Amino acid sequence: MATLKNICIFGAGALGGAVAGKIATALKNEATVSVVARGAHLAGIRKNGLRVWEAGADEPLVTHPAATDDASQLPKQDLVITGLKGHQLGGAAADIAKLMHDGTRVVMILNGIPWWYFHRDRDSRFAERQIEELDPNGDLWRLIGPERVIGCVAYQGAEVVNPGEIRLSNKGRFLLGEPSGEATADLQAISSLLTNAGLTVTTSPRIRDDIWSKLMGNAAFNPISALTRALMTDIMADPALSETVAKVMNEVKSVGEALGARFSVSIESRLEQSRHVGAVRTSMLQDLLGGKALEITPLVGMVVSLGKLSDVPTPTSETILALVSQLDRENLKAG
Repeated sequence: MATLKNICIFGAGALGGAVAGKIATALKNEATVSVVARGAHLAGIRKNGLRVWEAGADEPLVTHPAATDDASQLPKQDLVITGLKGHQLGGAAADIAKLMHDGTRVVMILNGIPWWYFHRDRDSRFAERQIEELDPNGDLWRLIGPERVIGCVAYQGAEVVNPGEIRLSNKGRFLLGEPSGEATADLQAISSLLTNAGLTVTTSPRIRDDIWSKLMGNAAFNPISALTRALMTDIMADPALSETVAKVMNEVKSVGEALGARFSVSIESRLEQSRHVGAVRTSMLQDLLGGKALEITPLVGMVVSLGKLSDVPTPTSETILALVSQLDRENLKAG
């Protein structure tokens, strides 16, 4: 990767849009930043610019990136950063592929288990196994290719508060890693670019560990918040709900360890951290209230599926999966 002159954020919603705004602000004289968005959010970006309120800021960052809902209108990109959720990626594979030249790398900011998980995996016995639930037609594997991907785990609260306007709830941090664990030149170049844009970035030699660590919280809090409409503070204040959270976390940890993941934080510590997060609406609850399809398979479904693959029982996650899947069907039917 010689240069990073053309950068596209594909899926510039809450998190993707925040990253786009910060890159466009910091690198306005060094790179051409574009975004792929849709609907009212796209219209808002085109009309008033992309507005990103950092936590505690008095004024938003305002940028005017090239904005489109048609990737074929953009030139080939040196770097593509996806802000789509895992259940949205398969349908966008062909459009993402239109943006790539031979050297393009793709940073995928994802919650939950990613479609490329077993690519160059040395810790389980399933290296190069494709995950049908996350990539039903194999489009992501075939059209993008796992070898282009750099994994990304984001701890950044973000919400679209108006079309084209995003508000961040914390400083945030991002973990980047090659599926192989190598400290490649591409990884270092992308990490430097994002750091220069004001993001807090750490490169990880074991990105799968980071994926499982975040999933421990997402697999519990996201579906429970959607089922109850409760904020994080409400969930942790309710003894029955917090006990359910702990059961899910135990199942996630057991499945992850069976596949070779290492957890650096205990479940007790994770629960204690969760008590101090604040009155936060999870992304799944935001999607539910917005009438959108829920991100179920990467966050909950894969705990169950990979549990079966590795012979680890996941009874609590199975129950939650059934409940939140029914909720999703009814919500979409009502919408």
